[in-house]
Amino acid sequence: MATRKRRGRPAHEDVLTPTEWRVVHAVQHGMTNREIAARRGISADAVKFHVANVYAKLGVTSRKSLRQWFRAPRGSALNAQERTATSTTTIGRITQLSRTVKDIGAAEAWYRDVLRLPHLYTVGPLAFFDCAGTRLMLTQYGEPAAAESIVYFSVDDIVKSRDDLTARGIEFINAPHMIHRQPDGTEEWLVMFKDPEGRPLGLISQVRPAKA
Repeated sequence: MATRKRRGRPAHEDVLTPTEWRVVHAVQHGMTNREIAARRGISADAVKFHVANVYAKLGVTSRKSLRQWFRAPRGSALNAQERTATSTTTIGRITQLSRTVKDIGAAEAWYRDVLRLPHLYTVGPLAFFDCAGTRLMLTQYGEPAAAESIVYFSVDDIVKSRDDLTARGIEFINAPHMIHRQPDGTEEWLVMFKDPEGRPLGLISQVRPAKA
């Protein structure tokens, strides 16, 4: 008797599909369904569909709980990274500063052509520049704030650092989530936490893929 082939897409080897991982990381970054749809070039209903599927697969019931859920994608460099054995987390140099702008196109041109800062890349409403080793991120989100500063610290192991700081009483806003994959496969992971006044700070880790 011939075996009947199953219809539809084959089961994915990871807990989430690549598209669902991208949606989860966008949610954990604080983006709305509409913002995710605009970034991904899909409809808001499609994003809503993916979020519903994620809820069902992970057993979470709210966006708040999804922002705190953590697991690295099976094929990611972070998943393959060996956990460090040091007893304490060492905070590194400041790796990124963030400023809001009204018009990302005009701001990108000014920082690049007038200030002549090296332009790294632009993704949607985000433009990145190099400031002698510290990265400046310009973000177009409505009207720019009158006064603001978000500091991102560099760490080697974002998972262990999150766990160490949690044990010290630090309140994290979200779970570690991938924000960018460079052409060479290097992944950038981010997690946000609060200072004593409730203002956001961040940890960023660059994870390079394991050599074959």
